[in-house]
Amino acid sequence: MSDELQRIMAIDDPYLLLREVTTRLADAQQEVTELARLRRRVVQDLHAQGLSYAQIAEKAGLSRGRIHQIRHTGPAPEGAFLGRGAVTVATPLRRDDERGRTVVAVDDVSSGKRLEDLARSYGLGVTSEHVPVTGEIDLNREGLVVVCGPRMSQEMWDTYAQDPVLRWERAEDGPWTVVDRQTGTVHRSGQDSDPARPYDVGYLGRLSRPDGRGSLLALAGIHTQGSLGVVQLLANDLNALWGQVGDRRFSTLVGVEYDPETSEPQSVELLCPLYRHDEEASS
Repeated sequence: MSDELQRIMAIDDPYLLLREVTTRLADAQQEVTELARLRRRVVQDLHAQGLSYAQIAEKAGLSRGRIHQIRHTGPAPEGAFLGRGAVTVATPLRRDDERGRTVVAVDDVSSGKRLEDLARSYGLGVTSEHVPVTGEIDLNREGLVVVCGPRMSQEMWDTYAQDPVLRWERAEDGPWTVVDRQTGTVHRSGQDSDPARPYDVGYLGRLSRPDGRGSLLALAGIHTQGSLGVVQLLANDLNALWGQVGDRRFSTLVGVEYDPETSEPQSVELLCPLYRHDEEASS
């Protein structure tokens, strides 16, 4: 029996005991989920290296049937792309100057909800919060997925500025763009082009936290439709993204053709490679 379990069992106050047991069960379940995810990933990696299930079983001291079961059941390894154990999905609040109140954009609500559903489908615990209109948000936390562009938060502006390849910039005529410093390409939303068209650009990256002790997943569109496109990319291609970058720092851009009536993405494509920041820093 662990010391922690003995401590909890010794609590006399029934209400405190109930709180402690509930918290411990939640923590234990998250730990079990992540251990199962890690176990499945190890089996998948060994199998991908050319080992048979029988060979893995023999070396691990387990049955072939057990190894096969581990390979095909339990939480998928690519869920770790979003976070481990639990994630917090943060979406921005906006200021409606005409009505003098704080609002949430419909597309931001949709992006946040779809991210939450995606995380839950991989066995992750999920909480949600908003980036206030002041833009102030504590980024020094585990498991953050932030849907917020640089113009809405100084904290996020500073975080995006770390990116060694993709840079947010205002064009001379005013609209926001994203510049690929590797190629010199300036990516611009179709809404801000002449003639205008239902096309937007979304950013996806895993960037360092301000304290340097971890990372966060950052999503943003030049307009809100770009964020929806990034979420669709994650929902459709998370396994491929995980296979290319794992949990390393990276960034990429997504082109989104969308329905002008509903903002729903109709087609989504990568506009550039998944730039791994460790490789860019050493080049």
